[in-house]
Amino acid sequence: MNKIKTSVRRFLFKIKHEYLIADNIILFAAVALSLLFTFYSVTAMSRNWELANRVATADRNRALLQVEVETMELENEYYKSEEYQELAARHFQNKKLPGENLVYLPANSDYAKNKHKNADLSSRQTPSNIAQWMKFLFGI
Repeated sequence: MNKIKTSVRRFLFKIKHEYLIADNIILFAAVALSLLFTFYSVTAMSRNWELANRVATADRNRALLQVEVETMELENEYYKSEEYQELAARHFQNKKLPGENLVYLPANSDYAKNKHKNADLSSRQTPSNIAQWMKFLFGI
């Protein structure tokens, strides 16, 4: 039992006189403060980065909405213009200006729709890459 008490006393003495001296306490406090400072600095930078991203996103959304509002205002001005009203009247009500004639054309026939489908494509084919280079370099 005395050996255990002695070893415990030696251990406590060693800790008290070798490790818990003023220099070591100051060093430990400085390391702890620097770690805390580093941790809170990184935390603050991370938070600032996230907030900056939120602000940038909000700015982009605001700019997009502003462009949409301006576009709608321009469309409203166009719809109020005489030009649009005239085009709408011509399109929806078949109106015409004095001296104009309206011509109603029949729908295209099958012949007109298929006229250019079977055109000869051989005349439109471009020469090969080598043939183009030969023509460019040697005029062949």
